[in-house]
Amino acid sequence: MKKMLAALFCLCMSPVLAFAAAEYKIVTASERGTYIQIGRDLAKWVAPAAEIDLEVLPSKGSADNVQLLRHEPGVKFALVQSDVYQAMLDQAAAGNRVAGRIIRPLRVVLPLYNEEIYFVTRADSPLNHIHEIKDRKIAVGPVGSGTALSATTLYRQMFGEPMKEANATYVSNEEALIKLTTDKSVDVVIIVAGQPAKLFVDMKPEARQYIKLLSLDESAKESARATQTYFPAAIRSGSYPNWISKDVPTLTVKAFLVTYDYELDMTKKHMTGFANSLCSNFDTLQNEGHPKWKEVKLDLPALGKGWSYYPPIERVLRSCIGRRSASAGAKSPVFPPAGRACTQQEKVLGLCGT
Repeated sequence: MKKMLAALFCLCMSPVLAFAAAEYKIVTASERGTYIQIGRDLAKWVAPAAEIDLEVLPSKGSADNVQLLRHEPGVKFALVQSDVYQAMLDQAAAGNRVAGRIIRPLRVVLPLYNEEIYFVTRADSPLNHIHEIKDRKIAVGPVGSGTALSATTLYRQMFGEPMKEANATYVSNEEALIKLTTDKSVDVVIIVAGQPAKLFVDMKPEARQYIKLLSLDESAKESARATQTYFPAAIRSGSYPNWISKDVPTLTVKAFLVTYDYELDMTKKHMTGFANSLCSNFDTLQNEGHPKWKEVKLDLPALGKGWSYYPPIERVLRSCIGRRSASAGAKSPVFPPAGRACTQQEKVLGLCGT
């Protein structure tokens, strides 16, 4: 009898246990980038307390993530660069109805950190500064990646014209570095990744013989144009001691954790739980997660036009911020509109042919 009751109890309880955790997904970027490590930190230290089983998925990058969040079943979170988000809004404002349908229901969870932009060239290249890349053959990242959007936007801002398609190569970071150093079919590789990025951390000291970083010359007029959207920063030698011996000035772009404007009560419940857990475990993320968490502030600054926070999460986090006595009134980063995107921008956003 006891065995029978135990069996019945297990049968009755197993469906409840099976559905106790919501199965959500977060889309990040490449396996060797920073985004995927940030996603894994959220899955390890934040999601469980919210009764969420968070699967961390690699992707092409930010532009791809925006589309996956909108259309892929189970994807509830995405990591997105600010210039990608803004470019989609600009496309929508310019009349692209596909872009409007994709971006308007998306909501911000939390601004994260600045991602460094790496301009990599061969060690024996005559190039030394970022503004010298005009008319060079450039690997800009895969179509659909945030890197491709940043690279082509930066180029257009610096030089007042789009990069020639004949000079643009759309491949992964790893493929691009191989092309740079072996067949030399590209002159510059542009990579967007928060430091320390695993791709470069894993390099051996011999890498110095083959590749180097271009630096930002803030006195150049092209640099001044670029800083209308992007922000000066430095790639620290301490992040890559095997590779660089001194800090290298560069540019950065902001990363955001993004979700959708969900209205289903159960989803809102889990999202609220996620926000509570994010508040409770924020110190753990900073102390035990990827080093980039140390640059994240638990703060909800004003967002640019067309941007908005997800209300259920926003309410919890604002209450949390108050409890933690976080600094108030922080100014939001300014994201000037990129203007009406050219065909190249539509391409890297994945909007071509729609």
